[in-house]
Amino acid sequence: MMEQFMNAEDFSIDPDSPDTQFDVSLRPPLFDEFCGQSKTIERLMLLVEAARQRDEPLQHILLSGPPGLGKTTLAYILGNAMEAEVRTTSGPTIEKAGDLAGLLTTMPRGGVLFIDEIHRLQPAIEEYLYPAMEDFRVDIMIDQGPNARSVRLNLARFTLIGATTRAGMISAPLRSRFGMNCRLDYYDAEELRKIVLRTGGLLGMTIDNEGALEVARRSRGTPRIANNLLRWVRDFAQVRAGGIVNRDSSTKALEMLDIDAEGFDEMDLRIIEAIIHKFGGGPVGLNSLAVAVGEEAGTLEDVHEPYLIMQGYLSRTPQGRVAMPKAYQKLGMPTPRNKISESQPDLLS
Repeated sequence: MMEQFMNAEDFSIDPDSPDTQFDVSLRPPLFDEFCGQSKTIERLMLLVEAARQRDEPLQHILLSGPPGLGKTTLAYILGNAMEAEVRTTSGPTIEKAGDLAGLLTTMPRGGVLFIDEIHRLQPAIEEYLYPAMEDFRVDIMIDQGPNARSVRLNLARFTLIGATTRAGMISAPLRSRFGMNCRLDYYDAEELRKIVLRTGGLLGMTIDNEGALEVARRSRGTPRIANNLLRWVRDFAQVRAGGIVNRDSSTKALEMLDIDAEGFDEMDLRIIEAIIHKFGGGPVGLNSLAVAVGEEAGTLEDVHEPYLIMQGYLSRTPQGRVAMPKAYQKLGMPTPRNKISESQPDLLS
């Protein structure tokens, strides 16, 4: 089971890549080793225990949330907990109904089909998936024209685990067919510190609590970012700090990447500087902001904005993006009176 869980071939990427080996080897295989998301973990563990007691496959599960929070890892943990085979694909790679039929008809009883970025499934593929999820059957069209006929194939009872970074783009009929919807949230610094310490142990690093916390604080609440930053900190410490990762070496390593104590990188600063200095604090449209900072609009919306909004530096309004008082404080500037009144109207009463 462990060999199946850790098999890099399941990820549809180059298993010989150093990045792939780094990422896959750090995935916790058990619920007990998964840090954070305590409410979600508790629900999933109860779901697994109930299914095992009844000797039934798990119900279908939808995992949603920003990238890098552990959706793929949880899918493999669920498969591992149920002692089930996990097969992985993604929404964009399923181009024809026949591709999905090939996956479904070969699924063993109790097997787990994990579809990443499930919101990118084509509408025709979604329609094909509905009877498979509800009635465990698929109807295949044979021949064309006057000779066309439908053949019904019964499927083994399987579990579909879908993962999405944009839950709002999943159609209502598809969402309603999942028995459980789990939303993953950003991690706090203490949870990330535990993840960094675990990762450091797996990598054979010498790292203390202060050094791990410094990496955690600058990781934007995301384990994937924390692990990537730790890899850089490891290299820095090896070359310039005698291989010791502590608060001082972690701080110097991350400052070398222009990542400050709040996890801001160069582009985050450019975004709030552009809104404040070039657009008077906003509101400003996404496309105009993208041109001003020299970045794609989609990258700003998917990568940078969620963190800035979550931390209270930016607000998204119908008129456009607006800098909040915290953004002015970040740049060491006084907050305009109208910004104070918008965010804390009680201060002016």
